[in-house]
Amino acid sequence: TWLFLLLSLVLFAQPSIAAQTCDSNDDNSNTMPPKLKYSQDGPEAKEIAQYLPYFPFKGIPRFYDIGGFLYEPAVFQKIVDIFAERYSELQIDVIAGLDARGFVLGPPIALALKKPFVMMRKAGKMPNTITSEDYKTEYGSRSGLTVQKDKIMEGHRVLIIDDLVATGGTLSSAISLVKMLKGTVVECACVVELKMFIDPPADSGLPSRTKLFKDLGHSDVPVWGLISEDVLTNEAKLPDGYVDDGEEH
Repeated sequence: TWLFLLLSLVLFAQPSIAAQTCDSNDDNSNTMPPKLKYSQDGPEAKEIAQYLPYFPFKGIPRFYDIGGFLYEPAVFQKIVDIFAERYSELQIDVIAGLDARGFVLGPPIALALKKPFVMMRKAGKMPNTITSEDYKTEYGSRSGLTVQKDKIMEGHRVLIIDDLVATGGTLSSAISLVKMLKGTVVECACVVELKMFIDPPADSGLPSRTKLFKDLGHSDVPVWGLISEDVLTNEAKLPDGYVDDGEEH
């Protein structure tokens, strides 16, 4: 989906929660980059966050516009460099990007690492595919993603790229595809990770990514985001007459 941030009135009440990431998940120490130069919400992330303005869009108070940093070549290049550095010392066979923003971010990272790039698309867009089960996102239920059968082989180590992770529904669908083809997901990497969905209190009304991954058998897969909602504070200046004309509410 288009890069966005789902915030509700309960956001301010959410406690700080440790993310399920390579930085904090000891169970995945065998896949962790040996020396992490860049950390979530570090100096570079805070600088990049200034190019991710939020708008009231699709009925969401804070909808983050990926076009902000895509319009700045130096900032876009910095993001590619950060991801390439993080994964340069890991054994990765394939990089998979999710429909559709992962198609923007994944190819330059794959080129930097000299690895094949694979598209995970909505059903009916590519020949010779397998399809994962339907999944849920912040917007509701979605049909499963697809990937071409001959692009991920048994034993392949796969890095999954997307723009943002919130509830983890889309990522879980992608992870399922890799496992269906007997590959291994090294990590799911996103520009933005919404920590409020990692493991919210039961009475918050928010879906839990941790519970979803556990229910689907994906607890072994680490997730990392460069920027969290903690530093995404750049409110867009709306022009006169601005209208929320998003297609989906």
